[in-house]
Amino acid sequence: MPNKAQPHVALLASPGMEHLIPIIELGKRMVSHHEFHVTIFFVASDHASITSLLKSPTSDNLDIVALPFVDISGLIEPNTHLVTKLLEFGMLKYVFVTTKAWFLAVIFHSSSLDKQVILEGHVKGRKPLKIPGCKSLSFKDTLESLHDIDSLDESEFIGTKMTKSNGILINTWQDLECSTIEALRDNNYLGGLIKVPIYPIGPLVRQEGKQVLDKQAKQWLDKQPIESVIYVSFGSGGTLSAKQMTELACGLEQSQQKFIWGVRPPSNNALGSYFTIGKNDGDGTPDYLPQGFFTRAKDIGLVIPMWAPQAEILRHPSVGGFLSHCGWNSTLESITNGVPMIAWPLYAEQKMNAAMLTEDFEIAVRPKVSTTEEIVGRGEIEAMVRMMIADKEGHAMKNIVKELKQNAEKALDKGGSSYNSLSQVAQDCLHHVQV
Repeated sequence: MPNKAQPHVALLASPGMEHLIPIIELGKRMVSHHEFHVTIFFVASDHASITSLLKSPTSDNLDIVALPFVDISGLIEPNTHLVTKLLEFGMLKYVFVTTKAWFLAVIFHSSSLDKQVILEGHVKGRKPLKIPGCKSLSFKDTLESLHDIDSLDESEFIGTKMTKSNGILINTWQDLECSTIEALRDNNYLGGLIKVPIYPIGPLVRQEGKQVLDKQAKQWLDKQPIESVIYVSFGSGGTLSAKQMTELACGLEQSQQKFIWGVRPPSNNALGSYFTIGKNDGDGTPDYLPQGFFTRAKDIGLVIPMWAPQAEILRHPSVGGFLSHCGWNSTLESITNGVPMIAWPLYAEQKMNAAMLTEDFEIAVRPKVSTTEEIVGRGEIEAMVRMMIADKEGHAMKNIVKELKQNAEKALDKGGSSYNSLSQVAQDCLHHVQV
């Protein structure tokens, strides 16, 4: 329990690992660097990765509370929003955007435009959406929420509620998105829409020792040369179609590069994440991978079913590339471990992340998709993996991402831009308590 003089912060995580991970890391930093007592609330889940995350050692000043699924539809008005309720309390209220600043810029700018202009010009006309002071959003990388009126209305509603907060925290850092952050603050660009302070406080990612590699994975990785392994994972919720799984398996095999693959059963829905594994063939290969794959790939690859300790794998010195869905948590974990990426976005804002990684930071390569089948072929996969691990282009990306890693560390260190941003939030909270 916090003492009476100690500020107490409550953090409420939206559902999903992509929100819970940075929320927990934010809580830890507020405890360790600013002497707050923090309580984190999240909706309970039986997902293995969340269970593992919550087993991490915590401070006496950090409480994590699982909220059960409860139907409260009979207790509130159907259109009542959580933020509206929080406005009734006499406390400071901050919004934590767990993704990048560019996403926030798109949300606010699109909410200020006539919806028909967006639908006609950007969606139907496939013209880039120009964002004042920021990188334009191409149609191929656009958000699904910009495709229909209802979703645009929701984005406008969320943006409006953010402007009634005391500030917006973002899981990025000043040097990574300098021009976008300045545009969010500048009244001549987007500052006039946002109206509240912007605090880049990232990168907040899982810290060393919070996940554990099982014995088999650690022994396998320890045997591999430095930066010789490509890690393959599509996140806690991303899946591929059966046909794409086959192409990916064959591409990895054909590349003859070392790989470690966190495999989920296929689905035609990229968001599907929980499935029953079918029958195995004689060597243990599940029926959704090419027959005999385990036997043929046993000397170059390790397959981990369902869930893998991503942070620890990326931290291992033998890993030299990451084939990823480009969720923002995975993107930051890759950067902070100095690992370049094969950017393979599936849904949400992941295409925007892929565009930043390839076009702005030059630390990733993006696959070419067959226009007739919407499939990344095995030949393309083989070429990308070989380039990432064995070619000069991959080595150049590694040098760039290692510089970004050092830059991220400086931002979080005492006196760094992200450290100072969070310190300002802490000072405001202390002042509010004292008043």
